[in-house]
Amino acid sequence: MDKDKLDRIAEKKKRWQEEAATARERSEPFMTVSGRPVGALYTPLDNADLDYEKDLGFPGSYPYTRGVQDNMYRGRVWTMRQFSGFGDAYDSNNRYRYLLEQGQTGLSVAFDMPTIMGYDSDSERSLGEVGRCGVAIDSLEDMEILFDQIPLDRVTTSMTINGPAAILWCMYLANAEKQGVSLDKVGGTIQNDILKEYIAQKSWIFPPEPSMRLITDIFSFAADHVPRWNTISISGYHIREAGSTAAQELAFTLADGFAYVEAGIQAGLNVDRFAPRLSFFFNAHIDFFEEICKYRAARRIWARRMKEKYGATDERSLKMRFHTQTAGCSLTAQEPENNIVRTALEALSAVLGGTQSLHTNSMDEVLALPSEKAVKIALRTQQVIAYESGAANTIDPLAGSYFVEALTDQLEAEAEAYFRRIDELGGVLPAIDQGFFQQEIADAAYDYQRAVDREDLVVVGVNRYNTSEKVQIDLLKIDPAVEEKQVRRLKKLKESRDNDAVARSLAALKKSAAGSDNLIPKIMDAVRVYATEGEIVAALKEIFGEYREKPLF
Repeated sequence: MDKDKLDRIAEKKKRWQEEAATARERSEPFMTVSGRPVGALYTPLDNADLDYEKDLGFPGSYPYTRGVQDNMYRGRVWTMRQFSGFGDAYDSNNRYRYLLEQGQTGLSVAFDMPTIMGYDSDSERSLGEVGRCGVAIDSLEDMEILFDQIPLDRVTTSMTINGPAAILWCMYLANAEKQGVSLDKVGGTIQNDILKEYIAQKSWIFPPEPSMRLITDIFSFAADHVPRWNTISISGYHIREAGSTAAQELAFTLADGFAYVEAGIQAGLNVDRFAPRLSFFFNAHIDFFEEICKYRAARRIWARRMKEKYGATDERSLKMRFHTQTAGCSLTAQEPENNIVRTALEALSAVLGGTQSLHTNSMDEVLALPSEKAVKIALRTQQVIAYESGAANTIDPLAGSYFVEALTDQLEAEAEAYFRRIDELGGVLPAIDQGFFQQEIADAAYDYQRAVDREDLVVVGVNRYNTSEKVQIDLLKIDPAVEEKQVRRLKKLKESRDNDAVARSLAALKKSAAGSDNLIPKIMDAVRVYATEGEIVAALKEIFGEYREKPLF
């Protein structure tokens, strides 16, 4: 708009504000869940500098604010996933096959805590945790059971694993080989995002430098042998679950992404050789519009930085593709059926924000691993959005909204301010070492809880409209016998395999780790002869050592 029109709108807005000032408003503050003030009305004055071609463009076109595909969900709806895994590989295989029968289009593996931390099920540190919060995977044998009767050339799989990501990925690839599937036909995603572990989730194994080496080794090996695989899922999800604001999730996630790009370049890889297979993983929190704007800002920031700073020329390197999961931290133990509504709104925000893949949390996840009934409701939520709501019929329908565009710009500006602060600290790794991210998230989490305690933020059924009703839903319980069975099977494997071959493979792996060879072929050799995850991790610890976080006070 020209200046005269904007001046007229400004004058009329001023008169409106004077008249509206006498209108009664609710007593609580008007702000997003991140604490951002929300104005009563947005007008063209809030978008005066918006340049359609430069800032928005068209779907599938730079800077991808409106989506990374030309026709988005009019061509194909998002991949529907349910994060699932519990007990042993037999239990989880049954759940996967059930979900595929119900119309799920991709698998997403949840591992138990011993697997996440690199311990075998027979370790004393695994006692009482085997199969509790995910599936126990110790060896290629477990991976074979986990995907029994599931064709790995037709189903894509996402695996949430970080410290030992290279090992679990190699088990998956070796299993595909045993199924007769060539690696160039295998598709999926491995989370493999160690930086956010140091920042938020805390399930690390090795120090940052060797951990980054493993990641760039995966980049290189996948580029040559597994071209359909997303080699990393750069995760803001866990940053948000730890208590960050939307702007912090946006900024810290993209800062991690840029750090991985720089690590790949420093390892001698051309940016366009590995960047097309980088993917992202965001949290869909409860504040509807803030989340939509976060996704739109993320695409724009990523495209501009990849093109202008890192010199990417392949269009695929500029396109931010991301998976979204509804916010576990928004769910409540009180009145858990309310979580169905929360999840539906969060999922709709992810769809309107242009996600490529979506997981909807189950209503009972705050109390236990999800039951079969709760998982089905969560999946049906996605299907209703996709096929009944009309949300998938048009592309980026909120574009041009004065509020949405203003909030998108605000989030981008806050992220850029964080990037400058991180650069001043020397980059992501020095900022982690100095506790910068950890302190920012801790402060945000404290502020959020204070707002809930004051009822500045309303949580229905918790601090307002709460009742004394007891929870009356069936919960999934893991039989303690699962752990005994898993340990017995692992013992049998260790007795029956070729232990000389295992010893040779581990010795070769340590030799390569002490040098500069790509470690993925050596890990593949080890898992093929049924070396266990714990044995491979122990071998690498001898060379790499273990990470110890500096205490922060």
